[in-house]
Amino acid sequence: MNIHILSLFPEMFTGVFNSSILKKAQEKNEATINVVNFRDYSGNKHHQVDDYPYGGGAGMVLKPEPIFNAIEALPPSKGPSRRIILLCPQGERFTQKKAEELAREEELVFICGHYEGYDERIREHLVTDEISIGDFVLTGGELAAMTVVDSVVRLLPNVLGNAESHEKDSFSTGLLEHPHYTRPVEFRGHTVPDVLMSGNHAAIEKWRKEESLKRTFMRRPDLLERIELTSDEESLLKEIKGE
Repeated sequence: MNIHILSLFPEMFTGVFNSSILKKAQEKNEATINVVNFRDYSGNKHHQVDDYPYGGGAGMVLKPEPIFNAIEALPPSKGPSRRIILLCPQGERFTQKKAEELAREEELVFICGHYEGYDERIREHLVTDEISIGDFVLTGGELAAMTVVDSVVRLLPNVLGNAESHEKDSFSTGLLEHPHYTRPVEFRGHTVPDVLMSGNHAAIEKWRKEESLKRTFMRRPDLLERIELTSDEESLLKEIKGE
């Protein structure tokens, strides 16, 4: 996957993209990440990228020229399409399902905004997607871009050590993930559930499913309204509700 990020503060990405899974993904050539300072494409001697809004109002607005120019200067797309993603509070709420959708693409471009907002012509005539990572406002789109890129890149083939690592993540199945335990068996009087050490894989799987349903019911019941449960899951959920 080829990823391009348009930002006024490319230095913000250095630590994140050169650490952990994102670093490994690039070393394995599963992803290339290119951060572009779109101030370099402003087209004026003062490198101005923002201006006052027509009609008045508080704040400054990002001009269309630098962003259009920066994207047009990118290397030709190697895939059949190029997804150009605007990070903004007005966008579609980002979910694991969206991450899985984007992970199937060959090329992604992220635009990180600042100031009061974008010239509307960027939104209308350039981008293919608008994404928000939550109902809150950030100083700029950089942190949102890091979040989306991290969640997408970890889904690429051969990036995680275990291919099953992301398949049972919270939200991947529509439910929150079950609890995890590791050594020692006993820690400060608290022990690992016996079923996990029983060697009975069917019982372990049932316990994990039940705990996943229980955790979702207790913490995010809204998720249960969005998925279709199996008959076994329905029975387990009835038991949980009766507890």
